[in-house]
Amino acid sequence: MKAEEAIEEIEKLDKEYNFMNNISKDIAVEQEKERKKGKLSGYFISAKDCVCVKDVESRGGSKILTGYKPVFDATVVERIKNEGGIIIGKTAQDAFGFGSFSVNVGIGMKVPLNPNDKERACGGSSGGSAAAAYVLKDKMKHISIAESTGGSIVCPASFCGVVGLCPTYGRVSRYGLMDYANSLDKFGPIASNVHDAALLLEVMAGFDENESTSLKKDVPEYTSFVGKDVKGMKIGMIKEAFGEGVNSDVKDKVKKTIEKLKERGAEVEEISLPLVAKYGVSCYYLIAMSETSTNLAKYCGLRYGIMDKNMNIGFNEYFTKIRSENLNDESKRRIIVGTFARMAGTRDAYYIGAMKVRTKIIEEYKKAFEKYDVLVCPTMPVVAPKFSEIEKLTPLENYMMDIMTVGPNLAGLPHITVPCGESEGMPVGIMFVGDHLAEEKIIQAASNV
Repeated sequence: MKAEEAIEEIEKLDKEYNFMNNISKDIAVEQEKERKKGKLSGYFISAKDCVCVKDVESRGGSKILTGYKPVFDATVVERIKNEGGIIIGKTAQDAFGFGSFSVNVGIGMKVPLNPNDKERACGGSSGGSAAAAYVLKDKMKHISIAESTGGSIVCPASFCGVVGLCPTYGRVSRYGLMDYANSLDKFGPIASNVHDAALLLEVMAGFDENESTSLKKDVPEYTSFVGKDVKGMKIGMIKEAFGEGVNSDVKDKVKKTIEKLKERGAEVEEISLPLVAKYGVSCYYLIAMSETSTNLAKYCGLRYGIMDKNMNIGFNEYFTKIRSENLNDESKRRIIVGTFARMAGTRDAYYIGAMKVRTKIIEEYKKAFEKYDVLVCPTMPVVAPKFSEIEKLTPLENYMMDIMTVGPNLAGLPHITVPCGESEGMPVGIMFVGDHLAEEKIIQAASNV
């Protein structure tokens, strides 16, 4: 399929599902003319709006960055182009990654719709990426670059019924990412199948001298683990992930899938992760909001994005005016909470305290991996909710949706979700979590679902 033909199809489908923030037709056509042969020859790649793509408007899902066109490609984008992938545009997301449903979009931006039921959410914050992966799966060879801070890859992939793979922190360079929380953010693929997710990770992974947290580790051929049998694999079933608050039908579908893995030779035992269950959500939000309050300080209408040419006011007034008018409510909420958590007088009690708990959570996971190859649980406690249901949730109830996904993100562990059945006519996801740099094991397990 030619780029122009692919873009026309995407434009038509986007009118129905709102999964794109920016479709870069002219740039995609130009890329096609200079296309290199490689692992991604024939693939069209969409990028979450927080990924820098040269000369393509990249807003991080927020009105405050309207008009910003990066002058460089993120490392992941550069590597994709070098392997023959064509970037087709930017997918919709919660502003700066702040949400579980992709309803916290920037002021004036569109909310992506779940392709299984347009009255329901896609999940967040990479909702557009997951919707694109589902909608385009029978139309073209497509994979999306997504990003996760606390579950923003696996949540929408689960809600839309596709595959989401979040790698080990540092496995993929973050150079060219509009950061939410630096110690948590990770790029990863969302695709229609495990093979394509493994393929894109294979291309994106590896050391990058431009990014200080990227790891100097060899990259395995992840696709070679797709379809490898699970006989003898030791799987820990997380007890707390099947408890109160998890939809009974979701639990049933995940447990039936685990039984199938046992039939294929996997050894499954129940395991308890009490610290993750009890403190994971509060620990995650304290750290993430503290880091985002500093990261978003640079969006003040001076260097890039929205500007007001009426400069006849002081900096403080200008800073306040630009941010008040162009940041949405959830962005403001997280900045305020994060600023409080890291202030003198509260920093030790909140931010530093949360970092200490994070260390304990990592230790709890590492102890589990002394015995098990992978851990397993439902990805999300419910299926994708209706927009009318989301409107009734308080911010705290909204944050609790991340109860399964924040643990591996806090610990920087690789995890993957794959569809494992339906409830209420909507997809249910099962999530596998691996030890650091054990992406091949979760790919192996997920490909047997």
